[in-house]
Amino acid sequence: MTRLVVWRHGNTDWNAASRVQGQTDVPLNDLGREQARAAAPLLAALRPDAIVTSDLSRAADTAAALAAHTGLPVRSDAGLRERHFGRWQGLLLTEVAERYPDEYARWRAGDPDPGADVESLADLGARLGTALQKAADLVPGGTVVVATHGAAARQGCGHLLGWDATVLRALGSLENCHWTELRHNAVRGWHLRAHNVGPVTATVPVEAV
Repeated sequence: MTRLVVWRHGNTDWNAASRVQGQTDVPLNDLGREQARAAAPLLAALRPDAIVTSDLSRAADTAAALAAHTGLPVRSDAGLRERHFGRWQGLLLTEVAERYPDEYARWRAGDPDPGADVESLADLGARLGTALQKAADLVPGGTVVVATHGAAARQGCGHLLGWDATVLRALGSLENCHWTELRHNAVRGWHLRAHNVGPVTATVPVEAV
């Protein structure tokens, strides 16, 4: 049985300010580094066989905390990047609502393709699903930890599970440095084993943007 642990990066200043990150390369802040250090021994206890990360530094630095515990190399894959939020990247959510009211309302309502050059959920799911499957295929029957991003994690896991957008909207967003665990076997395929697991540390509830 293959185990895939999909891990959201630690907190950033843009998370804390509710500023849209998307594929902008924003570093971890002090809280994010603390969260990564707290999560690393818990994930190391799962005895991972491989670590894969998005190439954005907030995910790569989160993965590095686990690598320090396990001694494993970290593979990087740009396919694991966060959803591209188009013209919203760099804006506060309040600014998005003010400047793009129609697109923002559609996004809030769950429209999979709200406009403003935001990557569609179909494209995001296909991209992340491919990257997650590629990571899992590194060690068939083993445990792979993937450091990625909030919206990316949810949509990628949903793609592997075959869940539609309505079901995914009912799944809570990953908190910073928390993870979702999927398992795969020949009989059941991919199935969800756990969601939003993580260390008990200070967290800031934010949108997965």
